[in-house]
Amino acid sequence: MAGRLGLAPGPSKVAPGEAAASAPAAPPPRPPVAIRTAQAEVRTMPVRLEAIGTVQTLANVIVRARVDSQIMSVEFNDGASVKAGDVLFKLDPRQIDAQIKQAEGNLQRSKATLELNEQDVRRKEQLARNEATSQALLDAARANVATARAQIKSDEAALENLKVQRSFYDVAAPISGRVGVAMLKAGSLTKSGEAGQVLATINQITPIYVAFSIPQRMLPELREAIVAGGARVVATPQGIAKDAVGKIALLDNAVDTATGTIVVRAMFENADELLWPGSLANVRIDLRELPNSVVVPREAVMSGQRGNYVYVVENQVAKFKSVTPGQTVDGMTIISSGLVGGETVVTDGQSQLAEGSKVTMPSRQRPPAAGATSSRGSQG
Repeated sequence: MAGRLGLAPGPSKVAPGEAAASAPAAPPPRPPVAIRTAQAEVRTMPVRLEAIGTVQTLANVIVRARVDSQIMSVEFNDGASVKAGDVLFKLDPRQIDAQIKQAEGNLQRSKATLELNEQDVRRKEQLARNEATSQALLDAARANVATARAQIKSDEAALENLKVQRSFYDVAAPISGRVGVAMLKAGSLTKSGEAGQVLATINQITPIYVAFSIPQRMLPELREAIVAGGARVVATPQGIAKDAVGKIALLDNAVDTATGTIVVRAMFENADELLWPGSLANVRIDLRELPNSVVVPREAVMSGQRGNYVYVVENQVAKFKSVTPGQTVDGMTIISSGLVGGETVVTDGQSQLAEGSKVTMPSRQRPPAAGATSSRGSQG
């Protein structure tokens, strides 16, 4: 028993292969990340101002009757294009026509009276030379001539007034434009003045305004562009893939203190009536141009805790690059600093990348060989 107690166990021996098997296995290498890329380009880019505008008419006229009468006929189709002077409604003119005839008769009578009085004056003047009549009778005859002439002027004015009133019975379009729906039909009675019912509404749409607001900080640059003959305005009605080109017509005379914006109105010829009153339109104004701008697709620029950045691919490896983005125009973002042009930037797959990640991309998107001169560098 004592011999058994005195035996001490020796250190156990493990084979080398068993020791390697018991150590933790190294992680397998991470596979390349599939990405899409684009080239950073150097080009001339516009400084663009964008806003949402509302199409407004240059003139909106409410048509009302100027006399009390009955509508005899409606001379237009609802929604038709009309020109200034086109007759829209014909009212019953029989009463005014009768008054005109009466006034014409009164005028003829006054002219006849004048002729008779002038003959009387000539006779009395002959008698007066022969001392066959008194001076008082001659003066009275001359007074009758003057009275008759005054009556003619009065009758002519009354006739002219009636003719003006007669023109009110043909209700004409005061401006050219699009007329709306006829609110009263043939047979309806009309009332004159503001108390009368609206007959129709006309909107002038050629030319037409698009009104929009811009921040007051953009006002000096916009004014400079207007003076320089720039500030070309492009309006695209929402839902329509077609543009209208116009120019700045006017700036409001004050900045809205509540919003810090100023209202701008651009004028468009609108011969094709693309812009319709009341509709919304996307407005773009190119103020000036920036030559030698480095641009990348909008999708390449990311934002994180370290600010704005892009991933640049060099030798199939992604590298983190901090950038300062500027304005985005037509899907291309101007890079103020961080790139020089010619770099291959990642546009899809950035969420799976880190500094030094290996990447793979379609063969047609392979970056140029290392050491190739960028478009910016080639400019010296």
